[in-house]
Amino acid sequence: MTDPHQHLLDALDRVDAVFAPYAEQPVDGCTYCYREADLALLSGPVAGIPDRLVDAVAAEVPDHWDDFPGLYRRLTPRILRSLALNGGGAGPAMVASRLLAAGWREWPERVAVERFLSAWWEAVLRQPSGVRPVDALELAVPLTGTLVPWLERWAQVGTGYAEEQLSAAVDGWLERRLEVRFGFHEEFDARPVLPEWLLTLDPDFLGAHRLQEIERIAYS
Repeated sequence: MTDPHQHLLDALDRVDAVFAPYAEQPVDGCTYCYREADLALLSGPVAGIPDRLVDAVAAEVPDHWDDFPGLYRRLTPRILRSLALNGGGAGPAMVASRLLAAGWREWPERVAVERFLSAWWEAVLRQPSGVRPVDALELAVPLTGTLVPWLERWAQVGTGYAEEQLSAAVDGWLERRLEVRFGFHEEFDARPVLPEWLLTLDPDFLGAHRLQEIERIAYS
């Protein structure tokens, strides 16, 4: 595998390229929350929109815009780059919910976004960054509608950092009695698959106490 960080940068560049046709488009929206100057900036070249405005739009409710899907589609490259490289202002769970609301699964650019998700996941699993693996799942899982493949890759990486983060995630999930959902609006319910997957982990990794608790929840 190439350097994970470089692979991530390449995936982000690909996202930029496939979304380039949407670089400029008139934007109308809530003038109570956004000044005319903000709307003018949002209508201009995507590269020229200030970070603070991109972060604001990334989290904003859809009904603030006349064409929410069109605006979010244009800003997707900036939003994903901010998440991946800076931790992002809106956060993975919020961005996932907004992308679902924008209908991203019907976009022809979907393949580039999916490749970004895979590249970001590999990078997040290997070294500390602005986003922990458990938080990155808040984006990847609702968008792809699946959890187990992401978890399986997490368990396979085998680095000390990945194992440490997985152990912390298991503890956090057990604190919630495996009542785990992903996405800002909890679009993906992990309860049907998470307990069963956890039981595939090495018992020595889980330890007797955690294994007993997972079994109790899984079979109750």
